[in-house]
Amino acid sequence: MKASDIFVKMLEAYGIKQIYGVPWEENLDMLESIRTSSIELILTRNEQTAVFMAANHGRFTGEPGVAIATLGPGATNMVTGIAYAQLSGLPLIVITWQKPIKKSKQWLFQIIDVVGMMRPITKYATTVISGQRIPSLIHNAFKVAKSERPGVVHIELPEDIASEDVRIDGIETMHEKIRRPTIDNKMLYRLKSEIEKAKSPIILIGAGANRKQISKYLTEFITKHHIPFFSSQMGKWVVNEWIDEYLGTASLTSGDYIHQAIAQSDLIISVGYDPIEKPTTLMWIDGTPSIHINFYEAHIDEVYTPYLEVIGDIGNTFWQLTELDIEHHWDFSEIKKIKKTYSKYFEEHLGEEIMQEGIMGPRQLTHILRNNMGSSDILALDNGLYKVWISRNYPCYEPNTLILDNALATMGAGLPSAMSAKMEYPNKEVVCVTGDGWLVMNLWDLETAVRLKLDIIVIILNNGSYGMIEWKQEWWGMKKWWLNFGNPNFSLLAESFGATWFRVDKKEDFEKILQKAKEIPGIKLIDLVFDYPKHIK
Repeated sequence: MKASDIFVKMLEAYGIKQIYGVPWEENLDMLESIRTSSIELILTRNEQTAVFMAANHGRFTGEPGVAIATLGPGATNMVTGIAYAQLSGLPLIVITWQKPIKKSKQWLFQIIDVVGMMRPITKYATTVISGQRIPSLIHNAFKVAKSERPGVVHIELPEDIASEDVRIDGIETMHEKIRRPTIDNKMLYRLKSEIEKAKSPIILIGAGANRKQISKYLTEFITKHHIPFFSSQMGKWVVNEWIDEYLGTASLTSGDYIHQAIAQSDLIISVGYDPIEKPTTLMWIDGTPSIHINFYEAHIDEVYTPYLEVIGDIGNTFWQLTELDIEHHWDFSEIKKIKKTYSKYFEEHLGEEIMQEGIMGPRQLTHILRNNMGSSDILALDNGLYKVWISRNYPCYEPNTLILDNALATMGAGLPSAMSAKMEYPNKEVVCVTGDGWLVMNLWDLETAVRLKLDIIVIILNNGSYGMIEWKQEWWGMKKWWLNFGNPNFSLLAESFGATWFRVDKKEDFEKILQKAKEIPGIKLIDLVFDYPKHIK
């Protein structure tokens, strides 16, 4: 059997249904093996898009997605997507090709050290030097990609190895469950004691807590004891944010209502805090004691200094903790008062963004989106200043209903994330919000979305500039400079791709157009005139 056939059959055995990528001449044996398999090849227009889509498959399912590319520029185009998945803790397997390693006909044409390039941004990277080793390499790839902390495995398959004739006994998988270490009774009761001693504890949910089992047990703990919680941007959606205990999502502003609530607390229970996130709160600078609960030890710095570290399976920790009777005398009255005040202010001043007449601002955009999307619908965000507003003021009712990147914070990730979401959940409404500067990063994969007949609404926030940077220039008292550009005609662009286009010049028309777009199948571009307020409250 040809080595590429074994490779593909191993992927089939591990349940792979799609592979995302851009082929080239070094892929031909693998392409032929995929053609005769049950796996669907999703052809993208850019390798970066392929990796984004495969990584988000890992986000939604917990199982590694698979992306392929050729050597040289194909591999280098994957780097941003790989770093995105690695920093975000998403299980992913990337396969690149290489020229023959037993002989060389083309000297050093397109040859770079791809494996060496990948090692700093993956959990594991290797070259297949023998077809006989493929089964064990695939076993290891799935194991490493899924184990805590999930991440990226890179496999390089040389052209001559792919075409080798290999004899193996059979195609098997290794699906043994890996039981993660759990805390011992001594630490469990120490944790219980610290929570009991607190007068007003508060829970922070970070990126590392975004696992299905953790969501279940953490929710049970919070609803049993009614402890207030807030999240980082990547810790959203772990617990239903519509319950009374939810305070909000932390952002960069040290004097906001979240920090006022933290100031009333004497203990932060930090669950799954991951230092890969851009710091979303300055809470530890204020000296509030904190407990670190995670799969791995805390990364101590000037921002994060927990006095107790509880290391082990997070879900199991909270399952055990919920089973115990916790005796307490907590007082959350001040924290509840702060939340009530903010909620009232937000409702009363929703329309008071300091904007030009008729121009949509981020606060109103967030409000309209939340009111017009179901509890299980998916909102995928690209990266921009609007992400801060939406993450703070868009409550999530179910896991993975707000997709964002606060680790690498990658421009151009929004559309591929939405595409992956729609493929995984074809019956859910999927909306992508992207800036005009950010969409163009992966513009050409609109064709991929149309070709796949995906039903997605893409909202383009059109202000003719890199608005986030421009807003910060103004905020810091600098002159706006160098950040304006000319946009293409989005109407003609949509038509050329076979998509539907809407233009919204007045914010009053946005909700009506959004509803109209929902009724039309396929890709819909809503070209929304947008800007940021002069001041933020």
